[in-house]
Amino acid sequence: QVQLVESGGGLVQAGDSLRLSCAASERAFSSYSVGWFRQAPGKDREFVAAISRRGGRTYYADSVKGRFTISRDNAKNTLYLQMNSLKPEDTAVYYCAADRTDSWMVSKVPGDYDYWGQGTQVTVSS
Repeated sequence: QVQLVESGGGLVQAGDSLRLSCAASERAFSSYSVGWFRQAPGKDREFVAAISRRGGRTYYADSVKGRFTISRDNAKNTLYLQMNSLKPEDTAVYYCAADRTDSWMVSKVPGDYDYWGQGTQVTVSS
């Protein structure tokens, strides 16, 4: 079972940048498509970004497109989310997740992901 540990969250001002990292416990990480999701208080968990197993395909929510960049380093078993031009509405707990499905498809649905990290808080002040 893959364990995922996020880091890099914090309190920043609007317009600032943050880089989240997600370290995986196993080399099997490179066999999974992975993604970032977020959940604000009182709201459902929502898709932010996802990346295919080898990193060749990336997907973004419209709300973050052009501001966030997802990437992965399979040699380091690590997933990243570079967040630029942060807005107060980006405030949430951010989770990384891995989908062990043996498929070329990359899902945007939280329920399709098998492994989750504990989350890291991102707070953007106005």
